[in-house]
Parts: sequence; C-alpha cells; structure tokens
Amino acid sequence: MFLRKIILFLAFVTISLSYAQKRKKVDTVYVYENITVYDTVYLIKPVQFKHKDVVFPDMEIREKFFVRNIYKEELDKQRAKNRISRQKPPLFEYGIEGGMGLKSSSWVQELSSGRQQFGEHLGLWISRTVFNPQLSVMFSAHLYHWNSTFDLDANTEDTYLNGFYFTKDNQSLLFQRFNNKHFEYAVQLKLLYEWKNIRPFAGVTVNRNSYTLQFMTPENMELDKPEDFKSYRANLGFSLGAQYRLYRRILLSLEYQQHTLKNLFLKNSSFDFDIFKTNNTFAERKISVGISYIISRR
Repeated sequence: MFLRKIILFLAFVTISLSYAQKRKKVDTVYVYENITVYDTVYLIKPVQFKHKDVVFPDMEIREKFFVRNIYKEELDKQRAKNRISRQKPPLFEYGIEGGMGLKSSSWVQELSSGRQQFGEHLGLWISRTVFNPQLSVMFSAHLYHWNSTFDLDANTEDTYLNGFYFTKDNQSLLFQRFNNKHFEYAVQLKLLYEWKNIRPFAGVTVNRNSYTLQFMTPENMELDKPEDFKSYRANLGFSLGAQYRLYRRILLSLEYQQHTLKNLFLKNSSFDFDIFKTNNTFAERKISVGISYIISRR
C-alpha cells in the first residue's frame, strides 16, 4: 500500500514537470506610485500682544539686500567734489577788467578851471593766494584813455603858448597845438584780503602819461615840419580800494589812486628842448569804478 502511494506521487510529479516545460508563461508586473501634493500657504499677519498695557509694534518685513545704483553714487560724489571746490578758494585767478573814472592833475587845474578828466580803462590781472586762503597778491596792467578838458591850437586862437621857442643849439620851434587828451599806462601790485565777498586792498602803482605837444620845426631852412614832443617819465604812486564778489566769476571794484609827478617833461629825441622844464612837483589823483570777469580759476 505504501509502495503504491509513492509510485502515484512520483508519477504526478513527473507529469507536472513535463507539462510546465511545454507551457510558455509571460509575467507582467505593474507598479503604481501614488503621489500626493500638499500646498502650504503661509499668511503673515501683524500680531498684537497686550500684557499689562504693553503693546508690541506691528511686525514688518525688511529687505536684507539692495541693488547699488552706481550712476547715482558717482553723481553724488561729483556733486560733493564740486561743492568742496567752490568752497575752497583757488590758488591762482586771472581775468580781465574794464571800467571808467575821473582824473585830476594839479598842473591841469590852472589851465582848465579845475575841471576833471573823464576816461575809460581796460586791464589784465593775475592773483595768487598767500599764507591763508583769504589773503592774496594781485599784479595788474592797465591802459587808460583820458579825454581832453582844454585844447590849445595856435592856428585857431591866440593862446599863452603861441610864439617861437629856441633849442639849446639855437634851432627855432613854432608852437602849434597841445591838449591833455592822452593815454596812460599803469602797472599795479596789490595786497587783498577777502571777507564775506568783500576784498579791501592796498598797493603800489607805477604809471606813465603819454601827453603830446606839437611844434613846427625847421627843415631846409623853413619851419614846415611838424614834430611831436611826448612825455616819457614814469611816476610812482599808491592805490586804495575794495572789490565786491557779485557772482562767482564777476567782481565789482572801487579804487582811488594818487601819483607824484616831479616836473613835466615833454621831449623829442631830435631836439634838446623841454618847454615845461620846471622844478615843481605835481599831484595826480584819480578815482575809478570797474567790473572784472575771472577767466580761469586754478
């Protein structure tokens, strides 16, 4: 009986194995993944907490980072530099000046009833700060033109200068004309101090007046050649005044000058003769107003 069961079991196993080898079986495995997305929304609300009358301020969000505006930074730096340069006075200044004024000479007053000459002037100047920014030294050169207050013409009237004159070598001269219309050349050295746009100054000045007197001189034994006798002497004087800085580059000035004229020489290199040869000392005074424009500041 036992042997019969073993035989049946072996037969069943053999048949099953043979049937499994003949059958082709394809297995398909499906894998599903379940993804669940959760959205979280955070809502920031101000929180007020009261505890025994103590109120905390509302919460606020501040940016931790910012973008630099390089153009604005450079513009601010340039503006700051310009403000500093405007506040700091330059080492050198130079410019041009023009104006008008009145002039009186003691020797002219005797001939023209004390009338003053009206004139214009034009000049160039350069200044440099010394010791401190408020103190500066200025050097200037000016050309003045003074109008005439009297006119002596021997061809139209009888004047007290009419007649013949003789040089040291006995050459005869015949007076023609003379007036006090003339040019004046002057150089000045001034010391200025600036205080709240006002710049008082004092200085020394040297000038030369270009007066012209005309005579008829001999030529071929006849008096028919006109010759001019001119003044050549330089005169020393002083100046006082003040400037006012109206704008950054514009200055207004008021100035008084006085010169001492030792004798009045009018000469001609071809003749040894001086009609005004005296031992007198004359005073020359003038007051002028002007406006200056600063061409450059360094």
